Amino acid sequence: MGGIFGLCTSNECVTDLFFGTDYHSHLGTRRGGMAVFNGTHYTRAIHNIENSPFRTKFEDDIQEMNGCVGIGCISDEYPQPIILNSRIGTVGVVTVGKINNKEELIRQLIDEEHVSLTAMSDGSINDTELVAALICRKDNVPDGIRYVQSKIDGSMTMLVSADGGIYAARDKYGRTPLFIGKKCGEESGYCASLESFAYVNLGYETCHALGPGEVVFFTASEMTTVCRPGNEMKMCTFLWLYYGFPTSDYEGSNVEEMRYRCGQSMAEQDLANGTNVDVDYVAGIPDSGTPHAIGYANRSGIPFARPLLKYTSTWPRSFTPKDQSKRNLIAKMKLSPADSLIKDKKLLLIDDSIVRGTQLRGMMENLTAHGAKELHGRMACPPLLFNCRYLNFTRSVKESDNIARRAIIKLEGTETVSAERLEPYTEFGTKQYNSMVEEIRTNLHFDTLEYHSLTGMLGSVGVDKCKLCTYCWTGKE
Repeated sequence: MGGIFGLCTSNECVTDLFFGTDYHSHLGTRRGGMAVFNGTHYTRAIHNIENSPFRTKFEDDIQEMNGCVGIGCISDEYPQPIILNSRIGTVGVVTVGKINNKEELIRQLIDEEHVSLTAMSDGSINDTELVAALICRKDNVPDGIRYVQSKIDGSMTMLVSADGGIYAARDKYGRTPLFIGKKCGEESGYCASLESFAYVNLGYETCHALGPGEVVFFTASEMTTVCRPGNEMKMCTFLWLYYGFPTSDYEGSNVEEMRYRCGQSMAEQDLANGTNVDVDYVAGIPDSGTPHAIGYANRSGIPFARPLLKYTSTWPRSFTPKDQSKRNLIAKMKLSPADSLIKDKKLLLIDDSIVRGTQLRGMMENLTAHGAKELHGRMACPPLLFNCRYLNFTRSVKESDNIARRAIIKLEGTETVSAERLEPYTEFGTKQYNSMVEEIRTNLHFDTLEYHSLTGMLGSVGVDKCKLCTYCWTGKE
């Protein structure tokens, strides 16, 4: 995943760019970058942020930057921003998304149009450089953006610094949000941001939310629509469930409130199905499960507690090493148990989702070692069966890494499961679905385990379900 932020101001923009970009740090842990245009040239800085916050890496860089137009990003993938000199001028580009037909597009540019693209150290091509190269195939930036959106199989939201301002373009199907904020007070300016909260403390107010496929152009003094929005939307539901910051609003639905509703819906589902349990406390698995647990506790009447607390003083980031044993160690070291809330207690643990399940299993073992009497699990979304094709939200390299897929493989007795055979596992309450959940429960050592139904989860969002992407649960648009 990742986040993007850009702005044009009547005065120096670097400070606002710095903080606006930093406010997207919850969306990525690998790289951060900023580029500022001073009217003649760009100053750019890109740093690895895996081991330290964005702020500490860029404090020195911002002293050397100056200008009134800037773009920034937080990325889990390639270095950004990209600055490209081309026949339509110099453009700066930041992106969020995924390109499924990347090799086809690269071959087209190299073989048919003789374009040169920079190879990364691992031999891959930077997605954002590819986007920039595609934009520059056309006679102007707006036509180039439309061309990119028509060619890409996947998703691509972008900011393009060019023509003395910034073009802000939301993905064709609106899978990620994009907002425009207007500067309040005497200073004039506009900003574009993936997160709606990122500019509030900087003195901007939301003046426009881009629709799917919409493109706008803004300078410090005005904003105009370049390409009108389309009618079809498939926004990623995971932004509300997990990735989005609690104070953000997407399509009129606040993230924190959605998570409360999600927890309430799970409690109502348990009551309706007779799967409610007698426990001492409802607890959220830090930190993403906490608001869901608050909603569950409010609806069920079971007290909310925090038997596991994240030690944020030295673990401010969710850095994840590649080595599984180190990931397990770090996951354990981040959490400090409160013995009096665990020993001889029956706990209902709530999280947003289960992906691999490895860290959750370790957490269960830790709670058991501290004397928990019973451990029950509730997940705020259905089992994840398909890797995201659009934004890399489901963080497994292979679909068979997902704990739900592993359960199905074991139940089916084969590594390859056809779409037809998978279908019943996606339907809440079927025999196959119940067998899969039971296999996961046994694997993770829960006393009981229930997943939120797709209907209940989508109803919690508060947005027309036809406008939400559910691919990672159903394998369908």
